[in-house]
Amino acid sequence: MVIDTKDMLGSILSSIARIDYIKPEDIPNIDLYMDQVTTFMEEQLATTKRHDDDKVLTKTMINNYAKNNLLPPPVKKKYSKEHVLVMIFIYYFKNILSIKDIETLLAPITESYFHNGRDFDITSIYKEVCELEKSRIDALQKDVAKAYHQAMESFGTADIGEGDRDYLKLFSFIASLSFDVYVKKLLIEKLINELPEPSHEKKKK
Repeated sequence: MVIDTKDMLGSILSSIARIDYIKPEDIPNIDLYMDQVTTFMEEQLATTKRHDDDKVLTKTMINNYAKNNLLPPPVKKKYSKEHVLVMIFIYYFKNILSIKDIETLLAPITESYFHNGRDFDITSIYKEVCELEKSRIDALQKDVAKAYHQAMESFGTADIGEGDRDYLKLFSFIASLSFDVYVKKLLIEKLINELPEPSHEKKKK
């Protein structure tokens, strides 16, 4: 197995540099029907899909989010800009967190800042969080590059063929990245465990 290590690293770092987010001003200022929401999300988040036929958002997903109290209900079957912002948060969180954890995490935000009629609302939270994430891209590129170079130096003295060595270096790099994700996921779950239950769950009890 031959791996072009220089090309691979360059491609990875370029992908990280291109990471962007849907800006609030790009979201229509009019309320949208469900079909319009799914179309908008598909267009805006197309580059985040692994496969072309993957779905960013479907009607079933939206209904399940509302059913599980992740998303406030629509008004007359229409979704506002703030609905869309909440769905964007869900889209990213659902890759690493359970539906229950996302519900616990978002409940204080949807309960206090969703259509609250104040200047500081969900749009303000979304902007602040996205700017923070964008500011970390340079550091993230450096961390990934460091992990990559360390992996490429592994298995240097192992008595194996070059093809196997190349594969094991790649395996080492993937394992290193996976370890980072695993540790951070554990940390996130511990932090969520400390959050209070959503108010609707307390009412059930």
